[in-house]
Amino acid sequence: MTADLDRVVLIGVAGDSGCGKSTFLRRLTDLFGEEFMTVICLDDYHSLDRKGRKAAGVTALNPKANNFDLMYEQIKSLKEGNAIDKPIYNHETGELDPPERIEPNKVVVIEGLHPLYDERVRELVDFSVYLDISDEVKIQWKIQRDMAERGHTYEDILASIKAREPDFKAYIEVQREFADVVIQVLPTQLVADKDSELLRVRLIQKEGVENFDTVYLFDEGSTIDWRPCGRKLTCAYPGIKMYYGPDAFYNNEVSILEVDGQFDNLEEMIYIESHLSNTGTDHYGEMTELLLKHKDYPGSNNGTGLFQVLVGLKMRETYEKLMATTAATVNV
Repeated sequence: MTADLDRVVLIGVAGDSGCGKSTFLRRLTDLFGEEFMTVICLDDYHSLDRKGRKAAGVTALNPKANNFDLMYEQIKSLKEGNAIDKPIYNHETGELDPPERIEPNKVVVIEGLHPLYDERVRELVDFSVYLDISDEVKIQWKIQRDMAERGHTYEDILASIKAREPDFKAYIEVQREFADVVIQVLPTQLVADKDSELLRVRLIQKEGVENFDTVYLFDEGSTIDWRPCGRKLTCAYPGIKMYYGPDAFYNNEVSILEVDGQFDNLEEMIYIESHLSNTGTDHYGEMTELLLKHKDYPGSNNGTGLFQVLVGLKMRETYEKLMATTAATVNV
């Protein structure tokens, strides 16, 4: 890509902490290039530092702890091609540091707890995704991360999730309604074992979104149940199950693509890719190449990695459509 700021494309990535936003953003960097993509963590718009939140008795999820007016003004300014002096929230100290200068870029990603909460900010976003992790999986993931990396106890982790839950339901989860796509991570339905690490992952795609054609399996608009394991796809027990079909989500018409289970050999992902349409790839096999490039990333062998790559490809496709429209307007 070459630097060209006739248009700044704004992408929103929403979800709770520990839901895979960092991995998804790394995958986006592959598609847009580090020099052309600027990521803004919306934690920087906390109006209350850690001490202030404690004194006020609110969590960081509560809108009262965030400056949505400043967020809107600065994101709007960036989208219009202007530099901003963005505040910095220091996660180590829990305090607000002096602001930093941010220049506009071809792609600006706003990620965090509230990218789709404020209607004014939401209307600026060109394409959005919500990473939706079920309670069962969220607990499992937070235990793996916080016990291993942060030395937290099991009881501390459960207490933390429970304390955040009312605000999460009130202010974060409600943003699912406004996202163009939702990546939903659920426990598997292939086995009854509640401790199984297998995941059922659903890509919920809103129909009728400008510059976005939904991905489909085999036949657009049909309902498909597919067990792809066989000669062309290696699957250990209990295998893989895929589903595609129409549905409704928050009164919106959607298409759902689903993967339950995990892939044993990512080299064979080309077999799955060849049965998907509207993927936004530039060439045959690109989706498989992107997965193989970072096969060590969390979720690469199940639907989370597959759908993160797919959504990234669709974001790039939306970007290219918007740039083509802008170029056509400029040349008129």
